Amino acid sequence: MKGLLERLAAGEILISDGAMGTFLQAKGLQPGESPEAWCLTHPDAVKSIAEAYIAAGSDIVETDSFGGTSFKQKEFGLDDKVVEMNKAAARIAKEAMGDKGYVAASVGPTGQIAYDEGGTVANEDLYNSFKEQVIALEEGGADALCIETMMSVIEAVQAVKAAKENTKLPIICTFTFEKGARGFRTMMGADPGSAAKAVAEAGADIVGANCGNGIENMIEITREMRAALPKTPILIHANAGMPVLEDGKTVFKATPTEMAAKVPELIAAGANIIGGCCGTNPDHISAMAKAAKGGNGGCCCKCNCK
Repeated sequence: MKGLLERLAAGEILISDGAMGTFLQAKGLQPGESPEAWCLTHPDAVKSIAEAYIAAGSDIVETDSFGGTSFKQKEFGLDDKVVEMNKAAARIAKEAMGDKGYVAASVGPTGQIAYDEGGTVANEDLYNSFKEQVIALEEGGADALCIETMMSVIEAVQAVKAAKENTKLPIICTFTFEKGARGFRTMMGADPGSAAKAVAEAGADIVGANCGNGIENMIEITREMRAALPKTPILIHANAGMPVLEDGKTVFKATPTEMAAKVPELIAAGANIIGGCCGTNPDHISAMAKAAKGGNGGCCCKCNCK
């Protein structure tokens, strides 16, 4: 099988997976429970999620390791299990995927704020926490690292550096943006173009955005990133629309058909890897995969060669 970056360089559009958290909740994850600990206590349930996305058409699946840093696991009293659970997360996803595609190991924010942004944590401490996680994910069999849902460029750069300097894996780094009077910005004020350039300069091979927006807003974010980085692959994981509160529950109402209808425009804006975030499920991924790969006669390239 060709490498991930090689396939992207050849012009392929690849399909990633959808939401993990809502799937885990449907399988019984309780409030206050560590989702990542399920890699140790409920490995078959975690594996079944990856299998469902693979069956739906995902070329790439992520691991159940989003909150797998020592900072996050300390909240559950499980910081001594970080290496074990990250290795398990990668191994479970790899067992599900086999040689059919790629495992992009999820690396989320630590929940801490760096000194330079008014917080209490040194860059070195962020770096070391990410270092512990990414080494374990590589040892577990991950094919790539997906540093995601980043709101701070400083934290994202530390995560990218930790991955670049301590693993041999391709590095994806995505941010979450909110639209305001100044356009799209992260919580710390970075726009899509500058955020993408910062992590690309730090060593990220793929940049992008996830969460916080439905697919329509992601089209505009993609255009801004593509303008800043004309040749760097872009990954987009959109929510199934914006969240709506119904009967005390948060729901995402964009249908698979509605999301799939926007896929050609997202590709035209410059996206190379397309998947979903909050509210998306295998039905969304299946519909988007068909829109991306079936809408041009089965060709999975932007060249429409068939």
